[in-house]
Amino acid sequence: MGRTGQDDLEDLRGLRLGRDAQAELLDAQTECTFVFTNQEGWASGVVMTYLQHEGSFWVTAVDGRIHVRGVEKDPRVSLVISNAGTSLEGRRMVSLRGTAIIHRDAEVKARIIDRFAHRHQPGDPEAFIRLLSSPNRVVIQFHPTAVAVSHDSTRMPGDGRGGSTSGS
Repeated sequence: MGRTGQDDLEDLRGLRLGRDAQAELLDAQTECTFVFTNQEGWASGVVMTYLQHEGSFWVTAVDGRIHVRGVEKDPRVSLVISNAGTSLEGRRMVSLRGTAIIHRDAEVKARIIDRFAHRHQPGDPEAFIRLLSSPNRVVIQFHPTAVAVSHDSTRMPGDGRGGSTSGS
């Protein structure tokens, strides 16, 4: 077997995202792919903005959308988060497995939407709160139970695509 990242990409076990690197990724990124089972039983996913708060991840949606209906049918979901679009070097990703709870309670929605708006629209959170405070809005709480898969290309030699990091 060759050198991982230079000769082959067969054994990636040593390239998992460490705890500190995972925290860095989750802090830097604002979007995830929310993976659920749709009404026909197929795995489906939507890209959503998330908030990490007190050990859970939170997303928001309009009641009745396909991913809300999917969670109602089967609360087992996954979040896939990569460093795409961030300033973090390399290619990093984590796939978290867990369960989701849909919250329709006005107090929970107001609390999460307020935090969500301050995280994602700090220049004018009140405008975002108004936008998100629609009558059919729900918030979905995701409780991670396991890291299903992770990857950190910065832990391999070279650029992870067979070349050197120096460009030579």
